[in-house]
Amino acid sequence: MKSIKRVLTVIGDPNQINTWSNTPYFFLKAGQKLGFLDAGITLNPDKLRTQRIIWNLLTCLKTAEKGGFQYTDLFLKKLFAQANLNKESIEIISHFPLLPPVTWANSWKVSYYIDATLHQNFAEYGLAKKVNRHVRQAAIEQEKKNYQNAEKVICMCQWAAESVVKNYDISPIKVHVIRNAANVQESNLGHQGNSPILYPPLNPLRLGFIGKDWQRKGLLYLLQIAETLNQRGIAVEVIAAGSEPKTLPCHPLLKSIGFIDKANNMQKFIDLIRSFHFGCLFSSAEASPGSNLECLRLGVPVLSTKIGGIPGTVPDGLGFLFEYQTPPEKVADFLESFTANPSKYYELRQQVAKRSEEFSWQQTVHKFIQVWEGSEEFRYKTLI
Repeated sequence: MKSIKRVLTVIGDPNQINTWSNTPYFFLKAGQKLGFLDAGITLNPDKLRTQRIIWNLLTCLKTAEKGGFQYTDLFLKKLFAQANLNKESIEIISHFPLLPPVTWANSWKVSYYIDATLHQNFAEYGLAKKVNRHVRQAAIEQEKKNYQNAEKVICMCQWAAESVVKNYDISPIKVHVIRNAANVQESNLGHQGNSPILYPPLNPLRLGFIGKDWQRKGLLYLLQIAETLNQRGIAVEVIAAGSEPKTLPCHPLLKSIGFIDKANNMQKFIDLIRSFHFGCLFSSAEASPGSNLECLRLGVPVLSTKIGGIPGTVPDGLGFLFEYQTPPEKVADFLESFTANPSKYYELRQQVAKRSEEFSWQQTVHKFIQVWEGSEEFRYKTLI
């Protein structure tokens, strides 16, 4: 049982569905429903737009580098001041490793729920090129102090947990791994959503792609797979959602849906995912991708690269992992085996459907409750 109020924070408003790829919103709603979370702190970084412009200009004049205002103490203190928490006793779970900013009130208990560390974001995602090097160094130093002072550091994947322990020298005792979940509205799913009678026929083979950063997430590679299948006489199409069509490459096998606003078109998003035969994510860098979890929650198997935190989103028997830079012909061979034997595909889909509830936010919040009650089941363990 909670003795003090427990709140969720992120750069933005966790009460709004389109904040940070929907994750804070669905975590908050499930947390409130199960009595684990009380509220989300509303923060509006747009109010600091003028300060950001001035800071970038002055920093560029001083160091010939710009970028990274969101990691500075100036930004973080001004942003978090909007919460008006004062010195009240409160428990904070933060999605951003630099929130709340220093210095914490003695009456605050702080924990983190992150998909990746700043070290990983800068190194693996290429963000280092966009952030002033002095800001990067100071941010990582502060991040380490925050983890040291935190009650718990919950990571969405083993990959992030390894970074917390190894790159920041944090005791494994306070580090736990709890996978995030599918950012879909459970009330929209219906009772028969994953029924075999609704499985789409394998002609054409529909390969689904969800994401805005389509270069990093491997859309071009997916198109190479589709080209190989097409050359073999197999009808195939790549369905891409999340990016503006005009930003995507022009390709005869690509069908671009564009961005789907879940706030207004949740059912459209769900129906689109269910129409895929496979969700495909062949990223060069990734933490714990929601698109894989959304596919699995909706009964669709996934294909992904074995990189970063992706393996944690592809349990055995529910999808397939490929080494990064696997020749596209080998993936095409794999997919062709299903078109040649449709019953094999439908058996796979039924297996995914049987376990689809594992990927709901309700299941994730239940794990949080267990950890807060003292369970060590999800504590970080080094993989041998």
